[in-house]
This record gives sequence, structure tokens and C-alpha cells, in this order.
Amino acid sequence: MSAVGTPVTRVDGPAKVTGAAKYSAEIGLPGMTYLAVVGATIASGRVTAIDAEAARAAEGVLAVLTPEDLPKIAAEPHLLPSLVGGPAPGESFFPMQDDVVQYAGQPVALVVAEEYEQAQHAASLVRISYQPTKSITTIDEGRDQAYEAERLFGGLMPARSERGDVEAGLAAADVRVEVAYKMAANHHNPIEAPSTVATWDGGNLTLYESTQGIRATQQTVALLLGLPIARVRVITRFVGGGFGAKAMVWPNVTLTAMASRYVGRPVKLMLTRPQMFTSNGHREEQEQRIAIGATRDGQLTAIRHEKLSITSPFDDWAEPATGVSSQLYGCENYLGIHRLIKGNTMTPTFTRGPGESLGVFTLETAMDELASHLAIDPVELRLRNHTPVDPFGHPWSSDGLVECLRLGAERFGWSDRNPAPRTTRDGEWLIGTGVAAAAYPIAFFMPPQRARARIFADGSAIVQTSTQEFGTGVLTMATQVGADALGVALRDMEFQAGDSDLPNSTAAVGSAGAGMVSSAVHAAGTALREQLIALAVGDEQSALHGAAPASVKVADGHLTSAERPGAVDTYRELLSRNHMSDAEALGTWRPPPLDTPHGLLTFGAQFAEVAVDPELGLVRVRRLNGAFAPGRVLNPLLAHSQLMGGMLWGMSQALLEGNHMDPRYGRWAETNLAEYLVPVNADAPEVRVDFVDVDDELVGPLGAKGVGEIGQVGVAAAIANAVFHATGRRIRSLPMAPELVMDPAADGQ
Repeated sequence: MSAVGTPVTRVDGPAKVTGAAKYSAEIGLPGMTYLAVVGATIASGRVTAIDAEAARAAEGVLAVLTPEDLPKIAAEPHLLPSLVGGPAPGESFFPMQDDVVQYAGQPVALVVAEEYEQAQHAASLVRISYQPTKSITTIDEGRDQAYEAERLFGGLMPARSERGDVEAGLAAADVRVEVAYKMAANHHNPIEAPSTVATWDGGNLTLYESTQGIRATQQTVALLLGLPIARVRVITRFVGGGFGAKAMVWPNVTLTAMASRYVGRPVKLMLTRPQMFTSNGHREEQEQRIAIGATRDGQLTAIRHEKLSITSPFDDWAEPATGVSSQLYGCENYLGIHRLIKGNTMTPTFTRGPGESLGVFTLETAMDELASHLAIDPVELRLRNHTPVDPFGHPWSSDGLVECLRLGAERFGWSDRNPAPRTTRDGEWLIGTGVAAAAYPIAFFMPPQRARARIFADGSAIVQTSTQEFGTGVLTMATQVGADALGVALRDMEFQAGDSDLPNSTAAVGSAGAGMVSSAVHAAGTALREQLIALAVGDEQSALHGAAPASVKVADGHLTSAERPGAVDTYRELLSRNHMSDAEALGTWRPPPLDTPHGLLTFGAQFAEVAVDPELGLVRVRRLNGAFAPGRVLNPLLAHSQLMGGMLWGMSQALLEGNHMDPRYGRWAETNLAEYLVPVNADAPEVRVDFVDVDDELVGPLGAKGVGEIGQVGVAAAIANAVFHATGRRIRSLPMAPELVMDPAADGQ
């Protein structure tokens, strides 16, 4: 029986519920000290003086570090994401190298003390004098300085996508929809705040780090400190959530290492909740505009999709909003543009569903408006515009969008819907339903992935790679894949991860984790299995001696061959006979090239039912249904959990999450979970997740496309479309706060 595809419960579950699983913030080392960061209180300007006398005199304080106390970094950071396998600084600016302040919250001093509370108290005693300069922290402040970007992600991808003649396509349309949206900034807020423990042994540095990319952290810190990579070791056993905040390597990691070297003792940094809003990126404030043209029968003639957002003073960074809108539907004429404003904020970063959660919101709410104008059912409109090929004419590596829409509609009861707005009530509540297609790009810009498999003479086995468990269940999934690849029982397989000394595995971002890790583990397990089969068929004492290697199958540690009915050998006996205490193999998997002639999207469909109180503007989501085609589902239990979590996050983005800059001070208005709203259990509706089976032979040996992002994409649009169906109003801002829902001025019809 195959372990892959079965709903195996988490192998790390017992360790987590008993407290045996140690997170970075829980690491304790002999002689541990604690670091507190003093952040700038202005958004732009210079530090003119630092008065640290009171802080240095405080109990337990070992050091107060200013730019004068820290060495210069060995190399300037370049914004080259960990997606390509190299160093991954979160921004190209490294603080505490001079007196310049680029954004509020930027580290300007460090305090090291014997205890955490002592460090925090002493940090509050540090007095900083500033010479402020005018800042730009909102789109409205910098609108006249907007420019069209050439490249995004530090040059990794183009900022413009164009084909055909959009203006001609819009002019030829029978019906046009042109809409604009405002989206508030979003922050990550995982349960475990970013945490680092740094300790030196001579010239060797060990970091216990809360990261989504062990290798990226290792390479980034080595680059900034001028160390050989071999002298930096990163250990990450468990991560309490990342959501993109921990995909890049922010300055606080290297600053902790610098502080540890300065005091000559281990140093632990645990960012406070308010510091999370200024220290590890965010989803930027943005505006998006879209124009769609179509014929009377609903065929799209043109799409123009534009995004405007705030970036940092030093990086051209924006979530790519047009990757899906340029591909999801058949449309000959398309234009996608990203415009940026240099603002006094840290460089934004990936946030769950990066780019496409809002890009698809823009597209799919506009498609709903188009369906309304054409009097075509919203599901039917999407089906009419489905395309079996990407814009270059390449077939999808696997599709499933049509099946997702149809299955989702059937399970949701879409056919029972009265399409007229404001026609369904439950007492004083207006009831509405909405739909949105969903898609997310498949990441194929990773370097080769490696893993090591080893089996012991007692039949037990391990597979190792340098990924990390950050809540998705990768330890469980990889254990299943390793057991099947090697041909041993699940109970005999252990998966080891969380250490940069293990074979290379790239940062788990962009829904790539499952595909990358599973492919590397499969390659290692398969290589070891083939090695042992070759040993068996060449072993004169084996019952399989002389059999063709291709005829040998392995299950539960037993080797059999169709050429030798009844003949059996076992891994245990094979290793024992050959006086081997163990055997091992290294497996490598190379992702397909970027120019592969296939369309690369994961597809889904989202359905939502809402109840709206028209007087109070309250929106209550009653049901969320999602149907997804993520290729082979390696573990249905884990995949269901990921997709449900993504769908609830999409609800949060639609109705609750949003932050704004106070332009007077250039600081975020909300810096804790009392003000920055996220859903609680009482907000959670009924959630249904369905899978559509599709075979994908391109994305990897197991055909897994990943589910980490697609669950969020499309949810906000489905909810917004349901709010329109309930109220007859289009809401043009996210989150859809009650004052917008009940305000007649929000009516876009």
C-alpha cells in the first residue's frame, strides 16, 4: 500500500502538543544573553545624537551598540530573492551603517543584557535625537512621483506584460467594464515572532533561526559578514508560521550575530509584536485598475490591468499582480503594468498568495460586473472564456479549471441561486452568493534540490534535506514520500530536516515547498532503492540473484521479482549478508527550465455565501466552498488543512485585515493584534474543500503542484461578489469595512 496519497496524521504532532518541539525563541544555551532593538521614531532624516548613559547603567546591561560600535558589512546586499538559490536579503539597505534613517522602526541602536526584560527596559532608556526630513509614506503623498518599473523582485521578472492591441480591443468591445480599487497594507503576524539565537565558536557562527529558508539565511549572513559559507550553520527545527515574512532574510538576523560577536556570548533576539510591523516586510498599500472589454456573448476582447504601490527608497519591489490576469482567460489583447512610488518604508515582501491574491481580486470582481452587465451567469461567463493554452499557445502542464468551476457550483448549490441582487433574506439579513476563479503560478526558478537517504541493517531508514517545518506538515509528507521511494513501511522511515549541514533544499515559498522537497526526497529514496536492488541481483546468496533489476519491486522492505515467483529477499538480510551496517545515496532533482513550453498555473474555484446587515454594514460569511486541481495530492489531510487556512485568510483579507500609515509621523497606525484585526474561531464559517484530479507529469516525479497559496486566491473576490449579490453595491476598497458596506457612496453601480 502506498503511503503517498493517504491522510497520515502529523508525525511531529506528539512533539508539538507535549512541548518537546523547540522553536527558535525557545532555544536556551549556556551563558545566553538577550538583545533588544531600538527603532527609529521618524520616517526620514538623520540621527544627530544617541544618549545611552542611562541604558548602560541599567541592571544587567552588557552593551549598548550604536553604528560606531558595529563593523561595516562585508558586501552590500542586493535584492536577489531566495527563489533563485542565492543570498536573500529582505532589502538592499542594511541599517546601522551610518546615521541615515530611511523608515520608522529602522534599527538605530542595540541593547544586550543578561535577561530579556532587562534588555527591553534598557532599550526604553536610550534617547535618540533626530534631524527629520520630509517623508512619503502613502500613495496620495507620492502619487505625482509614480513611475513605471522595469523589473520586479530585484530584477527577477519584468514589470510589464503586453500582447496584441489593448486599446483597439477595448474600442471594439460591445461592453466595457472599468473599475479601480484601493487595497490597504497587510502584515503577516505569525504566532511566533521572528527570533534568532546567535553563538560563535572561534570563527564559526551557529544561528538558530525562525526562517522559511535555511540555506538562504546561511548564504545571506555569510555574505554580509564576509564569512565562508562553511563557517555559518543555520538550525531551524520548527517555525511557528511564516506566510512570507520569513522567506527573506532581514537585517535583524545579521545584527544578532554582530551583537553576539561583540559581547562574546550567545545572544537571543525575539522581536516584539509592534516590531513585526516594521522589521520583516509587508504587503504594500496599493491601487489597482482594470478595464475589460467583451462581446455581447461574453467573449473577452481586451484586458488592461494596472497596479500602483508604495515601495522603499532603495528597492523596486512590488508583488506581481498581473501574472494570472494575463493568462487565466483566452484574450488576444492584454496589457499589465506596475507603477511604483518610492516611499519611506522598508521594502515590502511576499505575503500569502503574493501578488495574485489581490490581482485576482481585481480581475474576478470585474468579471462579476461584466457578467451582470451581460446578464450571463458568472460561472458560465468564466467557462466561455476558458482557454486550454497559455498566451504563447502552450498547453497547460495540467488544467482542471472547468472541472473546478463545475464541481464547486454543484457542491455549493449554485443552480438554486436567484441572480437578482437583494432578493434573498434571512430575517433582517440580506443573503448573497458569489464566485471567483482562482489560479496561482507554479514556481520553476529554483536551483537543483538534493536529499540523502540512508537505510540501516535493522531495516530502519532516514531521509534528510535542509528544509524546515513551518506548520505545513512537510515532515509528514516527506516521510510518506521517502517510505514509498525506498520501499519501506511508514513506521520504519524517519525524515530529518532543519539544519544547513544537510543536503540543499531551497526556501519553501510560492507553493513550491511540497513539490521541491518531495521531488528531492523521491530522488534520494529511488537512488538508494536502485542501489540495493543492484546489490541483490548481483549477490549470489540472494534469491533474486541474476534477476533483471527492472523486474524487482520493493514493498515493506521486501524485494520480489516477477521473474522469480515466490522468491523474496529483504533489506535486512541483504545488508547483513554483505556485512553492511548501512547504505546511503544522494538524490538530486532539477526543476524544469523556465522556458518550458507549457503553461504553469494551478487552478481552482471559490464560492462564498454571505449575510449582510444593511443598517450596520456587518458582513458575515456563512459558507466557503473551494474546488482545486493541485496535481497529485500527497497527503489529503495536510492539503485540506492548508487550503482551509488559505480560504480563511482570504476571508480575513476581504473583511478585516488592513493597515494605514499616519502621514504626520510616517508610522503604521496599527501595531498589535488588538488593532490589526484577524479572524477568530467565532468568525469561521462552514468551509468545504474539494479536489479535482489532474495528472501533471511536468512539475516533478510525483506530479504535486502545491497548495500553499491557491487556497487564498479568489476568496476575497468571491466574498465581494456575494456582497454585491446581497446588497446591490460594489465595494471598491479592501478590507470591506462596515462603514463602506452601509455607506450609499460606496455604490459603484
